[in-house]
Amino acid sequence: MSFHALVIGANSTIAKAAIQQLENDPLCQGVFSVSRTVSNSEESLTRKTVWIACDYSASSIEEACKLISSKSVLITKVLICNGVLHNDTMMPEKKLEDINQQQLEHTLYANTITPMLWLSQLMPILRGKEPTQVAIFSARVGSISDNNMGGWYSYRASKAALNMLIKTSAIEYARRAKNVKLMAFHPGTTDTPLSKPFQSSVPKGKLFTAEFVAKQLLDIMNTVPMDNEASFLDWNNKSIDW
Repeated sequence: MSFHALVIGANSTIAKAAIQQLENDPLCQGVFSVSRTVSNSEESLTRKTVWIACDYSASSIEEACKLISSKSVLITKVLICNGVLHNDTMMPEKKLEDINQQQLEHTLYANTITPMLWLSQLMPILRGKEPTQVAIFSARVGSISDNNMGGWYSYRASKAALNMLIKTSAIEYARRAKNVKLMAFHPGTTDTPLSKPFQSSVPKGKLFTAEFVAKQLLDIMNTVPMDNEASFLDWNNKSIDW
């Protein structure tokens, strides 16, 4: 069955790979791609994609959702790819003395608050009869039960909080939008700017291309059980303990 997709955080490396694969999918009729900025080159190189600029404030997300809703198309695949681990002014904390308010706030907003604002605003758009999958990029280090090494305080906390919000949202979606499946997705260590500072310690064969991860995710979305429960899955479709 034909469908439309929505990719949020569309300028990330994995998101771009997913958009390309969706464009090549004959069943995909169109892709809404949301990013902070939209360049002329992006607009001119895409055949099926509509680019939407959004600064990820609450009001901007609400406006983007109104625009998407006005198109009156069936969206059955959503990828929420937003996230931050480091930037020019911050790196993951190695010890308690590294923790600072600004980094905590910035990381929590990007990794936790932004995806949750989207889940809130998308409910009316996604509610319908057709099976719909929503994949939110999480991380294995957000698993509380799997935390044996410590460190990375703000990133771990932001992803653990995101996982709780996904599980909680799935309970309400199950009542109000029974066609929707929510997934927290761990892409593994992928060759992207996010992982660059840490790639030297990645075991051989465990640094994935963005194209590989995007294909894995889209395949998972096509086959995941529509059970009205949140799932925490890795790139290999294996469950991760919350």
